[in-house]
Amino acid sequence: MFIVGQNVYLGGKLSYTNNLILAFIITFLATILFTYFVRKILLDADIADRPIVTEHKHKTGTPTMGGLAILLGAALAAAVYCNQKNLLLTVLIMLSSGLVGLLDDLLGLKIKEVQKVAHNISSEHVSIGRLTLKPGEEARVATEKAKKDLPKLLKQGKIDIIGETPIKSEVKERDKIIAQIVLGIFLVSTTGVSTKVLGFEAGILIIPVIIFGVIGSINSVNLIDGMDGLAAGILTIASASCAVFSVINGNFDAALLFTILTAVSLGFLVFNRYPASIIMGDTGAFALGAGYITAGFLGDIIYFAVIALSVPIFSVVISLMHRVHIIKLPVEPLHHTLHYKGLSEKKIVAIYWSTTLVICLSAILIYQFVF
Repeated sequence: MFIVGQNVYLGGKLSYTNNLILAFIITFLATILFTYFVRKILLDADIADRPIVTEHKHKTGTPTMGGLAILLGAALAAAVYCNQKNLLLTVLIMLSSGLVGLLDDLLGLKIKEVQKVAHNISSEHVSIGRLTLKPGEEARVATEKAKKDLPKLLKQGKIDIIGETPIKSEVKERDKIIAQIVLGIFLVSTTGVSTKVLGFEAGILIIPVIIFGVIGSINSVNLIDGMDGLAAGILTIASASCAVFSVINGNFDAALLFTILTAVSLGFLVFNRYPASIIMGDTGAFALGAGYITAGFLGDIIYFAVIALSVPIFSVVISLMHRVHIIKLPVEPLHHTLHYKGLSEKKIVAIYWSTTLVICLSAILIYQFVF
């Protein structure tokens, strides 16, 4: 049994490393098994993705809500290591967050509106809404401005309507933020988070820091979950790096939390890698985002956890700059812009994974040899 006291490590560092490996293997294999069965059930129930991004039309019919398998894998780990308070708290936050994401996924089964797909049939660039279509390009008529531009462009014979795309309903952004604030309050109420940040005593100010962290982490993972294996791969790399960092520094409490997160992310990735046979949905993105930041806070390595998640955080910053009109993206978020510019999905995912890995390894090496 894996037993960790406050400052007592039975069996030494090697024994705990072996226990971490065992915890990883159990959770990893269980998550693979859960993902297989969840995928089968979702296929039977015809609960599938209906992508609104034109380039992702080939993914229509892929089961969504796969995050249920991630939650089951984490729950099993909590049951096996039920004497680990921080693990139980982390999984509890994951389950609560996954439930919020599940509600959004269920609402997404309902069609909110049907948007027309416009195709540039002219020999020149055509501006519609905030987009500029090259000859032969197509895009959804999504914004109000685009809908106002449409009749004029049709009359001029510059574009043609080649199809329609159903747009899913979703929880309002305001309601999502409120739910995420509540999840942050859940974490605050555990009283398990250190009030020290980077060596400084934050005191009561740690409360807004925790809430902001939960909101930021959930939205970062949710935003990055737009291509096969992108979010699951990044969470695998970031969590594994946090686990290694924790072991190096003798923080086995944190190491266990991130080992479990690594296992559920990688176990899900077995089916979620390109070409994905299941999608995590908001159920999985919310659960992983909340679980990751919770592990960072409870394990007291929040500074390293934030660095390891810097690629999704950067993507959120770029999207926010686009939304307040500081910069202009053809499509949002950033990885869809890269796809729009001609990079293949596999190359984009490889770039994001590689960048995350380089950042994590660099952070570990700098901490070891500089600080």
